[in-house]
Amino acid sequence: MSRRALLIGLPLLVSGCVTADYGSVSDGGQVIPAVDFGVIDPSLQRTEVAWGGKEKPGSIVVKISERRLYLVQGGGRAIRYAVGVGRSEGVNFRGTATIQRKEAWPHWTPTANMMQAIPRYKKFAGGMGGGIDNPLGARALYLYRGGADTHFRLHGTTEPESIGQAVSSGCIRLLNQDIIDLYNRVPLGTQVTVLS
Repeated sequence: MSRRALLIGLPLLVSGCVTADYGSVSDGGQVIPAVDFGVIDPSLQRTEVAWGGKEKPGSIVVKISERRLYLVQGGGRAIRYAVGVGRSEGVNFRGTATIQRKEAWPHWTPTANMMQAIPRYKKFAGGMGGGIDNPLGARALYLYRGGADTHFRLHGTTEPESIGQAVSSGCIRLLNQDIIDLYNRVPLGTQVTVLS
């Protein structure tokens, strides 16, 4: 390959890329471990993709069946993130909501249903402060509908191997590096649509 061909082709090669840093991150006094893509499928990294939907730029679309979240960009593009979803169809949120609250290193309290399904959560009935061991991970985006909290979240995880799987109590989980990226990109009021 000639130098000229390389210089002409390189911008085309990288034009669809989103730089995804999955190294160890120091954040808010916490250290988030690097993602081990020897254990997790590398295809789960966030990337920019073509988008043919009608949603406005800045909106979020989650496709449960694909286990992917899309942050719609302009020009027919979206940033695609891999997600973990509810362990069964009945626990997954469906429809449209808006992000009305954003928290870094959020506090977590399991719901009564979660404690019934996962008895080890009973010890956290009074809640758990934010931190690296908190199941919500590094960030949480709180979904509201009609002004009321749906109790569904887009959040990080302490279990990176669960990304791409149906394992949660209904919330949509992302790698901590990805939820930080998404948190930094979306303002309050962002519309979120969750599809089957």
